[in-house]
Amino acid sequence: MAIATFAAGCFWGIEAQFRQVIGVVSTRVGYMGGTTDAPTYEAVCTGTTEHAEVIEITFDSNIVSYEALLELFWKMHNPTTLNRQGPDIGTQYRSAIFYHDEQQQITAIESKQKLAKSMYYPNPIVTEITERKNFWPAEEYHQCYLEKKGLGSCH
Repeated sequence: MAIATFAAGCFWGIEAQFRQVIGVVSTRVGYMGGTTDAPTYEAVCTGTTEHAEVIEITFDSNIVSYEALLELFWKMHNPTTLNRQGPDIGTQYRSAIFYHDEQQQITAIESKQKLAKSMYYPNPIVTEITERKNFWPAEEYHQCYLEKKGLGSCH
């Protein structure tokens, strides 16, 4: 098993999308990249903690590769908008890849460079690639949120 951590705007939608991927064993939504220990959703929403809303994905690398997860990550959000995804604005909605080891770092950088060279997006990619630090799980009501609201599915 391996773990990948991404930030791509509001964590509810990206969690629902990643949970549909064959080889994804589990997901948790939470907060990373900030300066406050054990932040709450309310604190993160103020933008003062510097945390991003993230998804932590546990996956079977024999079934789905980190590269494949990166490809999905790039497609499920706009990596050219700084601190914004759709109507959600603030540093907590930034685009970021939090790598877990040197190989993930290299793979993420290469993936970002390949996407930039492809000119798929007309604007520069602003996605941060940062070492994984403390992951703070979001409150339970955020886990599989869309499924709980009848708007998606978690397995």
